[in-house]
Amino acid sequence: MSIQLSSLTSTQLRRAADLKERIEDLDQELVSILGTSSQSPIKAKGKMSAAGRARISAAQTARWAKVKTKPVSKSVKAPMKKRKMSAAAKAKISAAAKARWAKVRAAGKKSL
Repeated sequence: MSIQLSSLTSTQLRRAADLKERIEDLDQELVSILGTSSQSPIKAKGKMSAAGRARISAAQTARWAKVKTKPVSKSVKAPMKKRKMSAAAKAKISAAAKARWAKVRAAGKKSL
């Protein structure tokens, strides 16, 4: 929310200043009671050391090596063999297709 100070009226500016002073007073009162400020300091983002990164990389490599070298369990089924169609079935399908196309051509069409 970006409000330009020049667009605010003097009454609005005075009210904003009063609110800011009230917040500061309340923060000082909180410090006197608890001994700490209500405003938390901004924490710097931590960076990982090269040694830490190397340990993580080595552990991940070891995990992958373990997965790749596992023997194939018997519960995993082999892929199904390709089914073969009998000569009679092929002939039946071929005859049906020829009959269908003969019907289409008889109707004077070039496509189904």
